[in-house]
Amino acid sequence: MPYRIGEVAERANVPEGFVRRLIDLGALPVRKRDWESRRSGAAGYVLKQINGDELLRAIRAVGAGQNLLDPAVTKGVFDRLRKGKHLLRDEKLARLSPQEERILGRVADGLTNGQIGQELGLAEKTVKNYVSSILAKLEVARRAEAAAYLARHTTTPGSS
Repeated sequence: MPYRIGEVAERANVPEGFVRRLIDLGALPVRKRDWESRRSGAAGYVLKQINGDELLRAIRAVGAGQNLLDPAVTKGVFDRLRKGKHLLRDEKLARLSPQEERILGRVADGLTNGQIGQELGLAEKTVKNYVSSILAKLEVARRAEAAAYLARHTTTPGSS
């Protein structure tokens, strides 16, 4: 049975006078899991392939109060920041949550709510709610207008 990182963290018994500092040990640099672990209070995320010396350094760093991300994960974080940087140039696009950004991108690709839901593992009704929120935040009335807005107000990373 899969576990939720936050549930495991909540069950960790910490003796009085000690501070709980968690390191999430993951199998793959999967973005969603990385962010879940950070939101649940993990101070570090390393891949299971880590060698003993590196793991010891990670434990010491987190124990000393530092935060730590595996280099393979860090690359993904910086790639996401670079990719999302264009969204900061437009006030309305900056209002969108990361999930709304993903959904708007798929709307712009011409996918239906059902297709988007299937791709992202969401119910069609949930996607419909997200699309309504996106339209309101962008101050447009239709999906096609939202897609056009995205095209007009974004740049491809590396250009301009």
